[in-house]
Amino acid sequence: MIKLLRLFIPALLVIFAAACDNATDAANSNGPSAADILGNADYPAVSYGGYREKTRDIAPTKAQLAEDMKILSAMGIKVLRTYNTSQFPQARLLLEVISELKQADPSFEMYVMLGAWIEAHNSWNGGYWSEEEKAMIGGTDHSRGDEVKNGMEIDTAVALAKQYPDIVKVIAVGNEAMVQWAVNYFVYPKTILKWVNHLQELKAKGELPAGIWITSSDNYESWGGGATLYHTDDLVALINAVDYISLHTYPFHDSFYNQAFWGVLPEEEMLSKEQMTEATMRRAVEYAVSQYQGVADYLAELGIDKPMHIGETGWASTDAAAYGVKGSKAADEYKQMLFYRYMREWTDAEGISLFYFEAFDEIWKDSGDAAGSENHFGMIRLNNEVKLALWDRFDNGQFEGLTRNGKPLVKSYAGDRVALMADVHKPPFKSQMAIRKISTVNSDATVGEAVTASKYVVVHETLQPETNNDLTYPSAALKLVPWEGTASIEMSPQGVIKVVTRASDWWGSSLEFQADRGENLSQFKSGFLHFDLRGDEGTEMKIGFQTGRYLEGNQVNNFASFGPGLENQLTDEWTHYSIPLVDINSGADMTDVTGILSLMSPTPAENKHIYVKNIYYSQK
Repeated sequence: MIKLLRLFIPALLVIFAAACDNATDAANSNGPSAADILGNADYPAVSYGGYREKTRDIAPTKAQLAEDMKILSAMGIKVLRTYNTSQFPQARLLLEVISELKQADPSFEMYVMLGAWIEAHNSWNGGYWSEEEKAMIGGTDHSRGDEVKNGMEIDTAVALAKQYPDIVKVIAVGNEAMVQWAVNYFVYPKTILKWVNHLQELKAKGELPAGIWITSSDNYESWGGGATLYHTDDLVALINAVDYISLHTYPFHDSFYNQAFWGVLPEEEMLSKEQMTEATMRRAVEYAVSQYQGVADYLAELGIDKPMHIGETGWASTDAAAYGVKGSKAADEYKQMLFYRYMREWTDAEGISLFYFEAFDEIWKDSGDAAGSENHFGMIRLNNEVKLALWDRFDNGQFEGLTRNGKPLVKSYAGDRVALMADVHKPPFKSQMAIRKISTVNSDATVGEAVTASKYVVVHETLQPETNNDLTYPSAALKLVPWEGTASIEMSPQGVIKVVTRASDWWGSSLEFQADRGENLSQFKSGFLHFDLRGDEGTEMKIGFQTGRYLEGNQVNNFASFGPGLENQLTDEWTHYSIPLVDINSGADMTDVTGILSLMSPTPAENKHIYVKNIYYSQK
């Protein structure tokens, strides 16, 4: 999960001074090593953030942190994962608190996987620079990291690890720093590798505790378990350099974005709500297992034997949009409880550490939307309500006498399970679900070879390539992708694509070609893009196709404009368009069409509905 970053400079001199006084690595006094903890079911782990406010500029106090540690300890948690070192004071304060709790009670155990934030050069520059400065300095440079900020994060991590060798057992270089959908800040593996090698060198020299492990915590795709574009020599070098793989998997998000596993099967539709939900959540865990296995398979292909653990996964209990009742219907306490239980069962059985995301709700993550799912991944609410996943621990008396913000914990829904279940929505039935991937492909076609048929059919009511040799389907599946949550996009079983815009400064979505390279439509450059279109009148938008890739710096948008005062306008009546490709070609490489159909607008437009059908290309 992406954690937005704002800069904070702590009193580093104090940290480094203390670290120097505690630099001796007395292995026999530092307690268990990372190797002893990771994969050990006696050391359950969670991701932890103690922030109560809408901004991380307001850090939890030591007293608040101490309350949280006592709650987590009562739950049996013994390992925490954090995310920043120098930008915010929480990590430093947390380690102080844990140390003090250990001094007061030698039996108290809590260890830390210390995260060091890593970002690209000029990340978030829209938030730091004026437009003039931004133009002068340039955009984000993903090919290199921010030397100052990243260096400070690593240096602070080293200092804290040396100061608290009995607590800090892992240093994680970056959080989802390599996954390329993190467009504001991602870096390539070579940047992570640089810092991992630096830390490993310090450990080899005895300047870090011998038992500490070094990793990077990232999406399963970043570790080679998905798209082959991540399979680079630098990634292989990084895999060899880390002590273990810390991977993220989020079936919750894919309940909306990649629904192959999601929903109630036809044979389950007669089950009770609880039973069909349980079956669906079992498949959600199987989906997570498949992503874990994807990384394992990649390592096996490389001939690398390396421990693997789940650095992050979780399930939100609330959402008002994509994952709520109007979306995938994934967000509620019952599904969260099942996912937590099933994931613990699997990882404990397999000797895999699971850093479950997360212990407590945090509202800074989506401060502009109180109902946004990012604010509701915790198992305990900010109002001290213990969610269903922890009701059994509440009933067992594990929270008795404990407080958060000076107040006792209580059960959500006042412990009324009937009321809770009334708010649980059945997962959608597979037989009724909208389509988010167009899988009608020409299995005989080869990606990269020029399409020679006269018509290239995306989806159409009457054009049927299987009955006409001069028509063809795409050579790979097309994924319906909303851009950065600015819109939703789905297709009905009848082949009508619906886009609904959300509150944002802009919006966009696309039918993205699912292959290592784009479709070769070079034979169509003098042809036409055909589609039927209707939508809310007055909507300003662009529609067309894309070539190349944004992250590679070669993406070209080839769009026709629609809107008030223009030749093309949306109406509530279906209208057929045949757009000459020469009229919208902006220098496209037609051998690499990656966005077969793309829709976007640079202007805000909330809750606008656009419908498209009968999409195809023709050479004439």
